[in-house]
Amino acid sequence: MAAAQNNTNIKAVSSDAAFNPSGLSLAEPRDYFALMKPRVMSLVVFTAWAGLMLAPGSLPLWKAIASITCIAAGAGASGALNMWYDADIDAQMSRTKKRPLPQGKMNPNAALGFGIAISAASVWMLYIASNMVAAALLAFTIFFYLVIYTMWLKRSTPQNIVIGGAAGAFPPMIGYAAVTGTITVDSVLLFLIIFMWTPPHFWALALYKAGDYGKVGIPMMPNVAGAKSTRLQIFVYAVILAVVSLAPIHTGLGGRVYAVAAVLLNLGFLALSFKVWQSRAGEKADAADEASLYAVTKGDRAARNLFLYSILYLFALFGVLAAEALLGA
Repeated sequence: MAAAQNNTNIKAVSSDAAFNPSGLSLAEPRDYFALMKPRVMSLVVFTAWAGLMLAPGSLPLWKAIASITCIAAGAGASGALNMWYDADIDAQMSRTKKRPLPQGKMNPNAALGFGIAISAASVWMLYIASNMVAAALLAFTIFFYLVIYTMWLKRSTPQNIVIGGAAGAFPPMIGYAAVTGTITVDSVLLFLIIFMWTPPHFWALALYKAGDYGKVGIPMMPNVAGAKSTRLQIFVYAVILAVVSLAPIHTGLGGRVYAVAAVLLNLGFLALSFKVWQSRAGEKADAADEASLYAVTKGDRAARNLFLYSILYLFALFGVLAAEALLGA
């Protein structure tokens, strides 16, 4: 049903597309780059690099660079395929309506072909640069993001982010596997940190973008369970995240520097999550059709602040882990 609706609505994605049926003449290299969700890709690349640095052993420099490039390309290809499938709802949401497909800058088939080609190339090249395990994990990640999350979970359940968050949690495991060719307890811990971080990160955004999700029928937690329940669940996940993020200390993956950093970073995360829980964020739908991720009304500032901090939190947590490993080496 979702696929049928997608195919129907995509024909009316943008009034500009009516004047440019092929879409190819307007597409520029920057449009294809935008398809790859570069902001999301930057976090993927960083966590994959951290996983590669934390793995025991090493790769020749060219293999390490090639592996990270392939993981980045695979993540970007996933983003392109996601934009291809979600073009109908992207056209209606304030924060996504300026993406290349809703703007009519390219034909949907061009985006689909681009995503498939980059996906296949990234998996094959990662296999050549590293090993079968890393390549298989990358292939599964692309499949999971497109089929399990985008095509199934996103439009069918408020648990879309909880389960679908696995797609964004695989990159450090892939980076780790690129070096070792294995999946270990430590690489699973890196996965779990991002997996537990994803719900509070995205639900904070969903609280102040509930109107955006609501008008396109995406069952995000605030739209289904309500803002009050979502705020409580954000705090619960923040507590779980704090516990999980301290686990690397006990396995030896993280040392004293990481222990101090993790405690401080989690105190900040818990404090901001508690403020969200006690706030009235998400009680009112968006007052304006804001395309910005950060411009919010006064009542939603607590959720916006947590969303911003959560990005810095993940960069800092993995950055300290990787830096400590590098200095130890």
